[in-house]
Amino acid sequence: MASSQLFDDHYRTPKPPPPLPSPNYGRDRIYLKKFKDCLNLHEEKKEIWDKVFKEGYGADVCVVTGKDDVHFATGGDRVILAHSCILVISSPVLRSLLEKAPIKNNFKIIKISGVTQEVARVFIRFLYSSCYEEEEMKKNAIHLLVLSHAYSVPSLKKLCIYHIEKSILTKENVVDLLQLARGCDAARLAYVCTRLIFKDFKSVSGTEGWKVMRDVNPTLEQELLEFLVEADSRKLERSQKREEHQTYFLLYEAMEALVHISQDGCRNIWPADKSLNHIESQGGNCSFPACKRIELLVRHFRGCDLSVPGGCADCKRMWQLLELHSRMCSESYYCTVPLCRYFKEKMQNLNKKEKQKWDLLVSRVRASKGTLSSICYMKVS
Repeated sequence: MASSQLFDDHYRTPKPPPPLPSPNYGRDRIYLKKFKDCLNLHEEKKEIWDKVFKEGYGADVCVVTGKDDVHFATGGDRVILAHSCILVISSPVLRSLLEKAPIKNNFKIIKISGVTQEVARVFIRFLYSSCYEEEEMKKNAIHLLVLSHAYSVPSLKKLCIYHIEKSILTKENVVDLLQLARGCDAARLAYVCTRLIFKDFKSVSGTEGWKVMRDVNPTLEQELLEFLVEADSRKLERSQKREEHQTYFLLYEAMEALVHISQDGCRNIWPADKSLNHIESQGGNCSFPACKRIELLVRHFRGCDLSVPGGCADCKRMWQLLELHSRMCSESYYCTVPLCRYFKEKMQNLNKKEKQKWDLLVSRVRASKGTLSSICYMKVS
């Protein structure tokens, strides 16, 4: 009886069905499959073109690097077999060379001078399939950069610059690589080298490369020294601007806190028209960063026997803050900040030059926090 009851309960409470697939489920699977197929197809095409280069089937060009006569055997030490159609499409310089190339035994002969046969082979192979071995690229990146510039192959130049930055560039060779980058019109590499020189100028200026540059290319040395002086000047100027902005920002916070204390009160100080219960109801945390500093300054100003212009340093600072507030306050008669109206009346007797100085200070203090029409939003009593 108990088993039949369990059987009935099991079938009376159906299990929830599995969630339905999203509307894009099938479409996403098809797209992903097509994307993977395209990647596989691309790799297959690269392998085919790489195989065409390695086997040299149907080649009609011999690329030589040595000074001796051409060896037409496929395995010749100084011969690289290639196809003119590939070279013509890949490089406008090679196109020009092939148009004027001599023909021997039905092969056009072009010569790549100044590099080894290994470097030339890596270069020609890249023109076919953009394939390369990592170790060969790291080993020959500098020579390949020269070839990519000389034969106008931008994709290879970018790859060489990447490997030089990642694996080859050091403090010892940075001066040489900078001169190479300038000669090969590699702007990014030149920038990276210049930045490294400026970053550790003391170490770089003591290397052998710098000494050789000083003798061979004194113009570049002078240019780097001028850039270094200019960079230091810009750095100092940025630092001064940051400090200046920080000063104006602190003044802005002081103005906010001064209005807050005079209008609402805070902690242990409040205006005459407020009670202690009102201050306690606001809670212990104050949202004005400069409130504590201004509160201490106000308390000192109240109790100091020299709280007149020309008194102690803290009192002078308080007078200046009160005067700055009066320049920024938009209220004519109802401002609760002490001496606000007094300084407004005093402001009318200032000469034009003094007014301009105050106006400039006010505009910069306001700009440090954003564009504001007025810093003081007072309650009209």
